[in-house]
Amino acid sequence: MTATSFYPVMMSREVATAATFYREALDFEVTFDSGWYISLRRGDFELAIVDHDHGTVPDGFRVPVRGLILNLEVDDVDAVHEALTGRGFVPVSPLRDEDFGQRHFIVEAPDGVLLDVIQPIPPTGEYADAYAGGSLAG
Repeated sequence: MTATSFYPVMMSREVATAATFYREALDFEVTFDSGWYISLRRGDFELAIVDHDHGTVPDGFRVPVRGLILNLEVDDVDAVHEALTGRGFVPVSPLRDEDFGQRHFIVEAPDGVLLDVIQPIPPTGEYADAYAGGSLAG
């Protein structure tokens, strides 16, 4: 099999509201908008949002996304934190360093999704040994 793309499609109660969040917070651009389905792209990254109640979603699965954390790795988390808070986004988890190798903060996106903005940093203690060969942060 040759894969040509792989991206999440989140089911939402408010497709336009969710798309606006990712456009404003992360500078995604709309590549397709039918109202019930919006496809977004930023560089090589794609994200789509579909109306949870649309007929293309199989019966029994028409539930808005919930309990999802989207990780966004960046090279300067402090700059992203400053930019997002400067535009009014309020972190639900403050900017901080974690022993497991992340400097990060979390903001709430629509539909109860969490956006975790991460900069890898060197892990400390026992976490350094948990990384598989060659994948150590920092």
